[in-house]
Amino acid sequence: MTEPNMMRAALVRAYGGPEAVEIAEVPLPEPGPGQVRIRVAAATVNPVDLLTRAGTLVAAGRMAPRAETGLGWDVAGVVDAIGPGVRVFAPGDPVIGLRDLLDVSLGTYAEYVVLDATAVAPAPQGLPTAAAATLPLNGLTAWQSLDALDLPHGATLLVTGAAGAVGGFAVELAALRGLRVVAVAGAADEELVRELGAEWFVARDAPDLAAAVRAVVPGGVAGALDAAGVGVPALAAVRNAGAFAAVAADAPVGLRGIRSANHWIAADGTALAQLSALAAAGRLTLRVAGALPLDQAAAAHRRLAAGGLRGRLVLTP
Repeated sequence: MTEPNMMRAALVRAYGGPEAVEIAEVPLPEPGPGQVRIRVAAATVNPVDLLTRAGTLVAAGRMAPRAETGLGWDVAGVVDAIGPGVRVFAPGDPVIGLRDLLDVSLGTYAEYVVLDATAVAPAPQGLPTAAAATLPLNGLTAWQSLDALDLPHGATLLVTGAAGAVGGFAVELAALRGLRVVAVAGAADEELVRELGAEWFVARDAPDLAAAVRAVVPGGVAGALDAAGVGVPALAAVRNAGAFAAVAADAPVGLRGIRSANHWIAADGTALAQLSALAAAGRLTLRVAGALPLDQAAAAHRRLAAGGLRGRLVLTP
């Protein structure tokens, strides 16, 4: 039984494999000015959590080593307490939110989490909590990447990893923005990505990806959202002076006048509220691959690392 003013959370004290994930009792966090405390109902397991646990982000210089490192970015739950100055949310509000700071000792794999109110939005009405938890990180990544590409209505867009979590949202959101999408995914996922809104399909194992894309869009696409870390072959499918956004690996050099950059996610409650409304209206597809209790966080990491999932695993405290 958890002691008063304590809670359970998953954390890492020594970077390594899934066995490095520990379930520990830690002090219940208190919201400060402009913050809310959320009683966690579901937290999503994402690839970045595996990189964090393994110490890959420390080795890459993207976060500092810590004695204790928290895991988990996405959360769906209910506001439990608010800090001074919070006017938008009140205790009892169902919400979703995003933790975008890497160097923290507590993430969303916990019974409670404290977030800035500006990183939180109302939960999508009428949808299961587990599904709602899959929206913040992947949905915002797709949304903000499309903003960065800044393609006009009717432009052509290549999306790699189109059947994945980020790629699937990117296809749907691009179609909603009036873009014409070329989806790259496994052959078995063609029906799925077309249902999501892709106009054209190219198999990811095509011998020459750029040639295959240019065969359906002569001259190349106006932009590419590389959600699968394809890199140079995807860049070669973009026309001169086009745009390229990478979310899964470092962006290649923008040859031929192509505007090429990585997109790094930033919590944005306003945009998240718009995504939540789209999901509630049935305009976005939320996919849950399975749910496990918090104390099986290590098992969830093993399942994600094994591959083959469609949608995200979620943890429930």
